[in-house]
Amino acid sequence: MSKTILGLKLPTDPRWVNLVEISIEEILTDHAYCEMKAAQTCISLIHKYAGRQRLVDELAAVAAEEWGHFRLVLAELKKRGMELGKNRIDVYVNELLKLERKGDRIERQLMDKLLIQAMIEARSCERFRLLSEGMKEATLRKFYRHFMISEAGHYRLFVDLAKEYMPAKIVRERWKEIVVAEAEIIKGLRLSGERMH
Repeated sequence: MSKTILGLKLPTDPRWVNLVEISIEEILTDHAYCEMKAAQTCISLIHKYAGRQRLVDELAAVAAEEWGHFRLVLAELKKRGMELGKNRIDVYVNELLKLERKGDRIERQLMDKLLIQAMIEARSCERFRLLSEGMKEATLRKFYRHFMISEAGHYRLFVDLAKEYMPAKIVRERWKEIVVAEAEIIKGLRLSGERMH
């Protein structure tokens, strides 16, 4: 269960699943906000880069899917007699966002934005895989498997979009840098069953 996927350098500590099972309401709340923010990010990218037709078309579909995921998590909370709690600061994502290089060519900035989103999707996919394989409750294993498959597709799409606007070699080199930096971010975070990241 400790193997990495999608090129991640550092696997999630498998004990994370056990912590999640103690905090189902908290993890579902955090998951819901993650899906909401993913949809908002896609909309923001469309707004900022409206002249790039493929990006607009692809991310419009992803935004709709992420909003659908938000509603699925809300429904799961409701089914369990739980409510959407308060949003918390996502330290992991905030640290990743610091990797975006400012003041560079717009194409390089866009590449960084897309690769940071690809990394968030890759780490989410890895975490959903752990939940889909390690949770005791069968309905939750099935629930998280659906998200795992979706996040893997989103990861690939964000990387492909980066290659649409920058040479593939540069994208691969930048991805390697982000993978190393992300592993350091993960190392510095406290393991919490209340957070997706």
